[in-house]
Amino acid sequence: MAIPEKQVPAVHHRRIGDIIVTTASDGYLDGSMAVIQNIEGEEAARLLRDAFRPVPRRTAVNCFLIRSGGRTALVDTGCGTHMAPSAGRLLDHLAAAGVAPEEVDTVLLTHMHPDHSNGLTDAGGRPFFPKAELVMHEAELAFWHDDAAMARADEMSRERNFMAGRTQVAPYRARMRLHRGGEVFPGVTAMPFPGHTPGHSGYMVASGRDSLLIWGDIIHVPEIQIPRPEVTMAFDIDPGQAAATRRRVFDMVATDGQAVAGMHMHFPGFLHLVRRGEGYAMINDGWYPAM
Repeated sequence: MAIPEKQVPAVHHRRIGDIIVTTASDGYLDGSMAVIQNIEGEEAARLLRDAFRPVPRRTAVNCFLIRSGGRTALVDTGCGTHMAPSAGRLLDHLAAAGVAPEEVDTVLLTHMHPDHSNGLTDAGGRPFFPKAELVMHEAELAFWHDDAAMARADEMSRERNFMAGRTQVAPYRARMRLHRGGEVFPGVTAMPFPGHTPGHSGYMVASGRDSLLIWGDIIHVPEIQIPRPEVTMAFDIDPGQAAATRRRVFDMVATDGQAVAGMHMHFPGFLHLVRRGEGYAMINDGWYPAM
């Protein structure tokens, strides 16, 4: 009997009324603890160890496919082919889900950080999704194309965020649509969640009585930021606003019992939040075999 040498494709389907949402993992990124801010380093490490998670941090990268009204949208595109060998798996997992890149007619970006937009094009600048319209908040495109903002950034951010982002979206310029919130795809409503980036957005998927909030980068390290929502990340453009937005979204989803999906939740990324004293706890959703 052959011994498995790798996992089966990381694809998971969830029905939201008449809409199918599919998590397609892009892999994961291992990163420094130094980017976790507003908490003592040893306390952050303790929270990870207590949850049996790796120290330094390991961050999942999820993308979400939405099939609604005979159309196909992809929320975020992952890390592409040039961030880390542990990431860049999106196209393989879309294939495992039976979806070819040319079948994606809409790409909805939560924001333009490289682990969300690098998968728009290959290393030669050719679009991976040749028939897709690119949709994002108008403030997101404006910020990453602001030369003054780029001049204020450090060298790494100028190269990895500003210049890379401009390169990634360039092939889609003729097929780009900007929003300020509201319906952006059948059954999908954009919700501005600024702070992490100026145009950072979540997407509410709703059909019949069912709904799912794909909340983007409301959190990066769930074991730390869910019990400690004041904790921010070095790559938050406005850390104070990011923390305030996180508290607002936490309050909303806990009050409403809203099902949530996150880019940096552990695969397949579905959860609920509940209040625990002055803070919150996550309840990871179980597996739903029925489609």
